[in-house]
Amino acid sequence: MSGSRHPSPRAPLAPGPLFARRTPFLERRTLLLAAATVATGALATACGSAEGQPAGKVAVLGDSAAWEKPMAAAGAAMNTVAALRLVPEVNPSLESFEQIVKSSLRTRRTPDMLKYWSGYRLQDLARTGGIVDLTRQWDAAVAKGWADASLRGAFTYRRRVYGLPMNLAYWVLYYNPDVFREHRLAPPTTWGGFLAACARLKKAGITPLHGTADGRWPSFIWFQEVLSRQDPRFYQDLMNGRERYTDPRAERALRTIASFFDKDWFTPMDMNHVDAAAAMLHGKVGMVPCGTWLGSTLAAAGGRPGKNLGAFVLPMADPRARPSVIFESSALVATVKGPDRTEALKATGTWLHPAVMKAFSHTLQDGCPNPEVEPANPVIGELADKVRGDKLWLLNRFWEQGPPELVEATVDDLAGFLLNPSSYRRTLRTMQDRADDAWRVWREAEET
Repeated sequence: MSGSRHPSPRAPLAPGPLFARRTPFLERRTLLLAAATVATGALATACGSAEGQPAGKVAVLGDSAAWEKPMAAAGAAMNTVAALRLVPEVNPSLESFEQIVKSSLRTRRTPDMLKYWSGYRLQDLARTGGIVDLTRQWDAAVAKGWADASLRGAFTYRRRVYGLPMNLAYWVLYYNPDVFREHRLAPPTTWGGFLAACARLKKAGITPLHGTADGRWPSFIWFQEVLSRQDPRFYQDLMNGRERYTDPRAERALRTIASFFDKDWFTPMDMNHVDAAAAMLHGKVGMVPCGTWLGSTLAAAGGRPGKNLGAFVLPMADPRARPSVIFESSALVATVKGPDRTEALKATGTWLHPAVMKAFSHTLQDGCPNPEVEPANPVIGELADKVRGDKLWLLNRFWEQGPPELVEATVDDLAGFLLNPSSYRRTLRTMQDRADDAWRVWREAEET
């Protein structure tokens, strides 16, 4: 979903058809595993990392074509710093990437390095024993001021660090300052101001908000945003299995989203992020929620940060709640059995170097986990200043929170809700039934 192909959820931002029905979870899992069996063989021939790279080069397998140029730029910078060049490789299929990675870790034809997710997905990978403990590299980077120590938890399993942050995307609402000025609006600083802005845009003939189930993974976006604004502590506890989806606070979040549908504030649910970005810049859509990684897509559509392109953090619905923001950070991972393991480990020690991070984040046009690196553009700079200045609580994105199979199924449930907003109570009961089973399995595995 950084994206996050982000989707990874940095899922591909390419247009895709809206699915007509939700694939049953077990059926979809069976299909994924079957696809992985075929894809693992393809990895050995299509992926240079499975065969090894020439001396002085190390491959990084990822899921996003949009990250190829940033990775290449980082590789060129690393070559000047450590005489080692990163070679990006891409498997753009969201459906098979994760299973391919896990299958390859059980063989000796595994990639040297991976662009992966943080949170529970990284923990799930660490459980295989196939990736390297990078605690030493992390501690060294923090000691040099090259990483924000508060991010450690997102990359930790059993108190050890197994991935290094690649980007630092904040989840925000993008808007067009020219359109806001035309309609006498400013970025809202209160929840009431946000609702009033939506109402004014609607009255002016502009669809206030982008909402979508296209590509499937974006179905969690509005639940994540609304719930974390209404009660960030409950969001954090729910995502970590300490609270229940049937709680009135979760129902309130879905009822709030349903009320947006009642007011006709959303775009069609099959509008993808690429089209939404263009529509916002042309004054057809008022606000687009997404991670700051969308900046490169917006720039390609003609967005000029600080001019016709701005962003703000959605205000807190409860002013008494701890101010917070959703963040997202992909993980750079080294494998145990990669053919170029020595050079891969050398790369992890240099990844967070300011020169490497600047090359990467400026090409990606996203936030940077190294606080010493200047922002990629004015929008990123203003957001970073707000997050640090207001000491916002960083909450990991929905996609990285909770056992991966639970998240996958819950995303499908939320997609069903978006297509039928009146189903919110049934949706919440279904999600809790899944959560009961998934958390039991996860915790049993933790005990072994």
